[in-house]
Amino acid sequence: MTQRPRTMRLACMFSSVLLFGAAGLLLFISLQDPTELTSQQAPGIKFSRPWQPHQDLPPGGSKDSDLEVPTERVSRDLSSRAPRGLTLPVPDQPQPLLQRGTRLRLRQRRRRLLIKKMPAVATILANSSETPCIRPGPRTLDGRWISLHRSQQERKRVMQEACAKYRASSNRRAITPRHVSRIFVEDRHRVLYCEVPKAGCSNWKRVLMVLAGLASSTADIQHNTVHYGSALKRLDTFDRQGILHRLSTYTKMLFVREPFERLVSAFRDKFEHPNSYYHPVFGKAILARYRANASREALRTGSGVRFPEFIQYLLDVHRPVGMDIHWDHVSRLCSPCLIDYDFVGKFESMEEDANFFLSLIHAPRNLTFPRFKDRHSQEARTTARIAHQYFAQLSALQRQRTYDFYYMDYLMFNYSKPFADLY
Repeated sequence: MTQRPRTMRLACMFSSVLLFGAAGLLLFISLQDPTELTSQQAPGIKFSRPWQPHQDLPPGGSKDSDLEVPTERVSRDLSSRAPRGLTLPVPDQPQPLLQRGTRLRLRQRRRRLLIKKMPAVATILANSSETPCIRPGPRTLDGRWISLHRSQQERKRVMQEACAKYRASSNRRAITPRHVSRIFVEDRHRVLYCEVPKAGCSNWKRVLMVLAGLASSTADIQHNTVHYGSALKRLDTFDRQGILHRLSTYTKMLFVREPFERLVSAFRDKFEHPNSYYHPVFGKAILARYRANASREALRTGSGVRFPEFIQYLLDVHRPVGMDIHWDHVSRLCSPCLIDYDFVGKFESMEEDANFFLSLIHAPRNLTFPRFKDRHSQEARTTARIAHQYFAQLSALQRQRTYDFYYMDYLMFNYSKPFADLY
């Protein structure tokens, strides 16, 4: 009889413990914060922490790796910078929270990366700032802006593929002052511009002078000031450290033109108008070498060079006078296989490309690329139709040899063959 009550007491105690345990478990579950459960990994869904900016970046640093964010690693070709004021809703993409000081430092450090890396959408948000600066002014990302970025991406891809195929050793060569002798420097906006004559270079130098604060308007700058003044510095005037620093931190850009049109434009400018340099230096030598029975007057002045005679000079491996920058290859003038240009514009879409570039570097809103013709303003610009008229004076072999002469420029900048019979 004494053992039965003891067994009953033990059973009651055990039941009480179970009841208290169950009640405690229910109380714990009811008090649990439901928001903590959302960070748990659910089957088939991946969560990741938002990217946090590096707060300890040293000011003035220039390594690309310091500025990378995860969304940029997907596409390392082009631009990491968007025009200011860009807004675009991005689902499921956390926007980095940048303090004002950090944002300003990143903006300064990323200036050379404007077109270096094509931005993912989250990166566009991260790099945008308060003041709108896109031309002509919509404050939201539109299809045209995206199209211009894609165009830049494609131009760089074509250029890099041509370099990889035909200039494999270029990336192992050291950059010398000769390679940067045609590059002009604008320190205020940290821009390097490689001059390609007959591809809008006069007006680009005017723009650089306004950016540098040397003039208030491009219309106020005369031709002689542009070409014979010393307002703009060339990159080869700096010491080696200054050259390498600017190449690694500034935004590098060049503008190119269809090679045959550029060549005809140079010929018209230098040989069909009075010129105190090209006639006596080049004209005399060309006429003496390639014109049978040249008159004494022609040999004395060097005037009246015809286009086929000019082409004979151009294609002659033993030229009587050297090469000139106005008809030299862009691949020689700007060394695009050795220098990694961030922006490649084209003369054929000059206004659009130029003003897009000015937006990207946050130039003043009232500064646009000038439309006026620098010299011989009464004369029509050289077009594809005019270039064809000049090249029609040549034999098929001469046209082919001239195309071969500029083949790398055609290949690197993705220009089509100007004549159907070229191979």
